[in-house]
Amino acid sequence: MKLFTKYNRINISATIFTFVLGSIAFYFVLDYVLTRQLKETLRSEQFEIIHFVEEHHALPEIQNTRHQWITVDKSTQKINQPVFKNSIYYNEHDKEDQSAKQLLFTVDIAGQNYLITVNKSEAETEDLLKLIILITTGMIAVILLFNYLINRKLINKIWQPFYKTIDDIKAYQVSDKQPLQLTKEPIDELNLLNDSLNKMTQSIYREYAALKSFTENASHEMQTPLAVIRSRIDLLLQQSELKEQSLQQILSIEDAAQRLSKLHQSLLLLTKIENKQFVLNEQVDLKKIILEKIKEREELIDSKKIKIVTNCKEVVLSFHQHLAEILFNNLLNNAIKYTSENGVVDIELNEDFICFKNDAANEALDADKIFQRFYKPSDSGDGTGLGLAIIKEICNLAGFDISYLFNDHQHIFLIKFKTTQ
Repeated sequence: MKLFTKYNRINISATIFTFVLGSIAFYFVLDYVLTRQLKETLRSEQFEIIHFVEEHHALPEIQNTRHQWITVDKSTQKINQPVFKNSIYYNEHDKEDQSAKQLLFTVDIAGQNYLITVNKSEAETEDLLKLIILITTGMIAVILLFNYLINRKLINKIWQPFYKTIDDIKAYQVSDKQPLQLTKEPIDELNLLNDSLNKMTQSIYREYAALKSFTENASHEMQTPLAVIRSRIDLLLQQSELKEQSLQQILSIEDAAQRLSKLHQSLLLLTKIENKQFVLNEQVDLKKIILEKIKEREELIDSKKIKIVTNCKEVVLSFHQHLAEILFNNLLNNAIKYTSENGVVDIELNEDFICFKNDAANEALDADKIFQRFYKPSDSGDGTGLGLAIIKEICNLAGFDISYLFNDHQHIFLIKFKTTQ
């Protein structure tokens, strides 16, 4: 969820909640004020009647209106304190029952008690209350709408530099040969973020440049001594007077030198891939490469009595020929190596994915570590532990999605190609 969406939800929810509570409180306060005003009107009528009776010792002439009327009845009981009551009456004009507020009190005229009831219709008060609530509700709706629109425009404008920073970070590559340079912004907090990111990327770039330089120099310097060692070993092996023990030691040295050379080549390849030194702009026939790699390993496949089952369609991708060969070379080597004798390797290729399945000669691999460098299962032999790491880096460079699954006693490697090719 975007920050703006979350803020809007919280802001609108809080605003609506506040307005609802405020509207309820406003309704009761307004109802109290209008009811009190209505009672004051009834008391005013009471005071006028009592004053007239005290002055003239007779009841005043009663003049009733549509919304206010007075009734006078003889009574045997005296009311010491005026009493307010609510009543319902039928309004002939509006043809409906309506509520009214009553004030009951008694007056004494020549020894005769009279019960006087002053009635005031609450229809006007209710209509006024409804009108005020309707206007208030409309104003709240308008305020909420304007609040949402203003916030949307304002927040989008305020957060625009932040999204620019995010875009710059996404587009930044350490291999661009320069640190990230984020511009100054008028917002202090954003400037603090940009300055921190600039300093962090500068440090990362320096470390990356130092590591890249070290790797390139080390790779270059290692080639010469390795070549010397291997050439000297060849010369020693050509000497006929070598004893058996010396011969075994030299062969052991040659084996170690070959492993070191293979490790050197793998690390150098990983460095080149990470530095994006390969341009993926060649039209590569994947089916052709797979069939060629299988043919190259016919003797090894026959020696392990492995059956290769292929279901490959013609697929041509914009890729890199050499990387494609390394990718399928490593996948096929891995499948053959970890397939049990008399087992089956199943290869499926189509426009969407390539899948390598092989009958497992061992248990499942650690899915969390399988693509890490130098990860080797206990029975991996003399491998460098970089084959699957190279596969992963090639897939990352090409934008492929690679996954590993162990199912039905089979190792399964699935590579999904990009949807747009």
